[in-house]
Amino acid sequence: MIRVLIADDHPVVRQGLRTFLDLQDDITVVGEAGDGVQAVELVAELAPDVLLLDLRMPVLDGLGALERLSGATTRIVVLTSVSDPSDVGPAMRAGAAGFLYKDVDPPALVQAVRAVHGGQVLLAPEAAEAMLSSRGGGAAPAPVPLTEREREVLALIAAGRSNREIARSLAVAEKTVKTHVSNVLMKLGVQDRTQAALYAVRHGLA
Repeated sequence: MIRVLIADDHPVVRQGLRTFLDLQDDITVVGEAGDGVQAVELVAELAPDVLLLDLRMPVLDGLGALERLSGATTRIVVLTSVSDPSDVGPAMRAGAAGFLYKDVDPPALVQAVRAVHGGQVLLAPEAAEAMLSSRGGGAAPAPVPLTEREREVLALIAAGRSNREIARSLAVAEKTVKTHVSNVLMKLGVQDRTQAALYAVRHGLA
């Protein structure tokens, strides 16, 4: 059972999300928060598997909540109605595992909760474009030539796997994985694993 906490300052939104999510056999809503501070407190108290977090909230906004929740085991999905591309990068760098907009289809939201709970990084197409464009220019770069092993490592990065998990999956030393990850980031010209995952999705490598 995937335990979900909803953080949004609009009661109607929270109720709508709860009603739909509670209909799923494998998902249960364990709590609701109306502001960022309450969200942080409830994560500490309830330890949900997934937090659906609005960005625009009183007392403490979503980005502030993300920063305070750094290191928490809860997987956090930003769910916002504000389509400002500049929000995507800071949210992902602060620890979000997903970034979606409130106009997402309910079945797609359910799949997103399951995917993020399973360790994947998930972004709405518009959010992914914003992340990629932030590297400079919105056009997709040509695919970078990677070795077969580097492609395997990239696919596992896109699946949200840690270096230790990648090492176990490929039956190699963790030190070897670190080298491959460094090479992949360097070849792709990206700063972190999230951008590498986005590249993999953009080019059908995940």
